[in-house]
Amino acid sequence: MPTFAPVDEQLTYLKKGAAEIIREADLRAKLEKSRATGKPLRVKLGMDPTAPDLHLGHTVVLRKLKHFQDLGHTAIFLIGDFTGMIGDPTGRSVTRPPLSREQIEQNAETYKEQVFKILDPKKTVIDFNRRWMGALTADDFVRLMAKYTVSQLLEREDFHKRFHEEKPISVHELLYPLVQGYDSVALEADVELGGTDQKFNLLVGRELQRAYGQASQVVLTTPILEGLDGVQKMSKSLGNAIGIHEPPLETYGKIMSISDEMMWRYYELLTDVQVPDIEKMRREAHPMQAKKDLARRIVADFHSAEAAAQAGEDWAKQFQKDEVPEEVEEIAVPAGEVGGSIDEQGRNLIRLDRLLVKCRLAESATDGARKIKQGSVRIENEVVKDPRVVLTSPPPVRLTLRVGKQLRVAVIHG
Repeated sequence: MPTFAPVDEQLTYLKKGAAEIIREADLRAKLEKSRATGKPLRVKLGMDPTAPDLHLGHTVVLRKLKHFQDLGHTAIFLIGDFTGMIGDPTGRSVTRPPLSREQIEQNAETYKEQVFKILDPKKTVIDFNRRWMGALTADDFVRLMAKYTVSQLLEREDFHKRFHEEKPISVHELLYPLVQGYDSVALEADVELGGTDQKFNLLVGRELQRAYGQASQVVLTTPILEGLDGVQKMSKSLGNAIGIHEPPLETYGKIMSISDEMMWRYYELLTDVQVPDIEKMRREAHPMQAKKDLARRIVADFHSAEAAAQAGEDWAKQFQKDEVPEEVEEIAVPAGEVGGSIDEQGRNLIRLDRLLVKCRLAESATDGARKIKQGSVRIENEVVKDPRVVLTSPPPVRLTLRVGKQLRVAVIHG
């Protein structure tokens, strides 16, 4: 029979970085029963495979699932291959376009690989909600719909707002919370995890379990992680995200760019460091060293300890010693694609704004021109404000480009 840690010890670990537990007394009771019987809790986290790549914001709730797993409970990572075709309406002011079956299957495969950066693959249950949703008959589906009322669904903030603004709400969107809730019934979940924006859906799961004669799951929500700007939620579309597949040096550098205050929030939400140890660091550690330790931990989680150590050395070379790191990314760029031309004096010229785009240091030529004008662009560690670059020798030519904390080597040829 498995041996579980004392309940108070488990609760302390599980409450770290949690936004809300509904209800904590229920969680304590479930943990006590689990410890007495030796039966682990079934802890569910569902994600729709709506994008192929996860960023650190997604890993906050994944890490909480890991904490349950660390304590000996059953971690169930549910891939919403059925709900993904509906599209989660959370936070949406318009209907989300549904993904194709092919897109969902492709994204689901990458999710399975990515979650094992945090979860133990030998102890994690991977499931797909099409397994039971696809098996429901029309009669079953009608019985499920009968468990909830339209007025209850319209209590959800985004539905309520759209209804009063007379914006369309598709019927399939109203079904989303019920399908997510039914997942908890099918899995007989003891606990469901989600971000604070998922609270309504998670609570529907509690009610549906009662309606189907099950004990209600405990709901544990985690905060929404702010991005690199420290203000907006982490999002690739906002340009403030750190993808878990980004190169080690890029991840390390982005972590080093956050504010000292945000660093402690990242420690709480993105690491397994316990609260007393974080508080001790706040009192005693130098902020620069604490941030380096945070960057090393995060890079090691998604790459390796060796990659984290190398990234730390390379970052120091790049920003503390003004050297070019050994493993900086090189990008081959045809001169013709960056406006290569020869002027009246016979000099080879290229357009720097286009080069920045090719090297992923600017989102567009307009963005590149803005960065050049602001003095944010360095070539060979010299600030460059001329939008045209003179190549001092015929191609191929190597140029070391810096924009803020990002570094690339462009190899211009042809």
